[in-house]
Amino acid sequence: MSAFELLFSYGTLQDEAVQLATFGRRLAGQKDALPGHRLGALTISNPEVVGLSGIEVHLVAEPTGRVADAVDGVVFEITADELAAADKYESADYRRQRVKLVSGLDAWLYVRA
Repeated sequence: MSAFELLFSYGTLQDEAVQLATFGRRLAGQKDALPGHRLGALTISNPEVVGLSGIEVHLVAEPTGRVADAVDGVVFEITADELAAADKYESADYRRQRVKLVSGLDAWLYVRA
């Protein structure tokens, strides 16, 4: 069993202030992409998340089924406890699912709930 989890971020989890508040540290990651998806908009219902991120409308990855589409982002190596903290930050507006990235890595991703 792995001592870490991979998390793909295409939005606010790349923001230093969000990382410090959510994980207590700045995350280092590598660029990657999510194939067959595009970015959409999602209005956040949790005022704490809006206060932390500073924006009410966040990005959300949406499947398109088109091979040519891809969402650019960053894949982070985090602990299981940090993944639980990310779940709390993303709240009820998102749900977590496993995806395969362009690099071939399997990672967690937050999509519309």
